[in-house]
Amino acid sequence: MVLSITFFVNANITKAEGTNFSVGAGINPQYDGQNDNVNKDTQIIKKEEVKNQIEVIREEAKQKMEALRESIKNEKDIIKAKIKELRIEGREKALERFDKAIERITDLKNNVNEKIAELQAKGIAVVDAKAFVATAETKLAGAKSKIVEINALLVVSINELTLENKTKLRTLAQDTQNLIVEAHRALRDAVKSLKAALKVKMEAENSNNE
Repeated sequence: MVLSITFFVNANITKAEGTNFSVGAGINPQYDGQNDNVNKDTQIIKKEEVKNQIEVIREEAKQKMEALRESIKNEKDIIKAKIKELRIEGREKALERFDKAIERITDLKNNVNEKIAELQAKGIAVVDAKAFVATAETKLAGAKSKIVEINALLVVSINELTLENKTKLRTLAQDTQNLIVEAHRALRDAVKSLKAALKVKMEAENSNNE
């Protein structure tokens, strides 16, 4: 059950649009004067604090999962021991799928940020793209928090989940999927906005040259 509710995570994370922009040689690097650094340091600190808290909680969850695995050794009934072992493996694989989905979106976000920095240095307007990336970061943070809740739910006991916890798990999995898909959509919009801004800049340069 745990595995089945996470399969849709991979199914809904599609390939991002390509970010290989062709920048015209005639575009001169210049600062566009956009003020996007208001309270930037404070925001970075808060994001790092949240990130660290999430990592600590997830590490604790991993330790608890390992403790559950170790407890199987005390089970004298071979059949019950095997069932518990398979249950733990299923939970670990489910969590791994979520981690990989987050990793893919994070990699995409980093690629988009690199492209933003590159185009900004060439005088391309990047305000909209940065706003989309900020949205993606918020969605990713939300997804990570949901995964922390899933971790906590799965390490409570090695026993089969109660009906109540199964319902919670399905809800958390669906919420996580939605947040990941929304983060991906925001990054895709960031790419589109960069392409549009690049087109405007190149058309302006061509007009001036003419």
